[in-house]
Amino acid sequence: MRKVLHASLFLLLVCFAAFSQQTPTQPQSLTFYYDYTVNPGKEDEFMNLIKLVGAPVRDKLMAEGVIQAWGMETPILRQPGGTTNLIWFSVANMGDVEKVLTAMEAQQAKLEAEAKASKSKTPSERIRETVDMSKTRDWLTIDLVSGFSSPQPAPGVLPVTRYNFVKAKPGKGNDYRRTWEKYNKPVFDKLVADGVILAFGLSTEAVRTEGNFTHYVWMATTNMGGLDKIAAAFAADRARRTEDERNSITQAFNDATEPDMARSIVTRSRIFHLPPPKKQ
Repeated sequence: MRKVLHASLFLLLVCFAAFSQQTPTQPQSLTFYYDYTVNPGKEDEFMNLIKLVGAPVRDKLMAEGVIQAWGMETPILRQPGGTTNLIWFSVANMGDVEKVLTAMEAQQAKLEAEAKASKSKTPSERIRETVDMSKTRDWLTIDLVSGFSSPQPAPGVLPVTRYNFVKAKPGKGNDYRRTWEKYNKPVFDKLVADGVILAFGLSTEAVRTEGNFTHYVWMATTNMGGLDKIAAAFAADRARRTEDERNSITQAFNDATEPDMARSIVTRSRIFHLPPPKKQ
């Protein structure tokens, strides 16, 4: 995720709080990300491996209520040696993370045994040929705040997602989160209510492994035009305020973060699975 964070700042959306200093007001989802760098020319094989190894496991666990959603995304901006594909799944708690990882290990062991019995290439051999494993990176994150459209996206929708990353200053987490929820969350709430965006969240690592950012905002839309509408909504929100208010908001965010550490990425979903809507 972090290796592809070299896009421009996105208005004042990079407004985050330190999770270590404030407990979420309600249970929030955990999301596990796998970052991969697929070798050139191996894109189709990577998709074949997803369908063979991971997709059956994740779809089964989603049907059982363990996985809330899962998908695979590709960044729209490439960079030498950077992440080319990221697979993710969301669950309710750490126990469910363990269920997914255990099921994945069992699936791979089964497929390895079957391939050896048939004297064919094993999944692990195929993966090593397809992916630069020295660049593989895992992340486990937690949503501090989130909002989702209702009803959920229609089948077949492949969202575009923007991730804005920021590094909060030590001891400024509570101030930053309060500022973000006061000035930015209402804009996102209205965008969700109006059907402009599919979902949004303010997140941080559940297991801290990275020092270049502490938090990120994610926002999902049906297409890239939705990002223009988000920008317009924030511009309108700031424009209706007095100059003193705008300066005060900017200062509050700057006081709580290291602005030159901010980065963004935009991804396009290639796979996006949600459980079917519950019958009323």
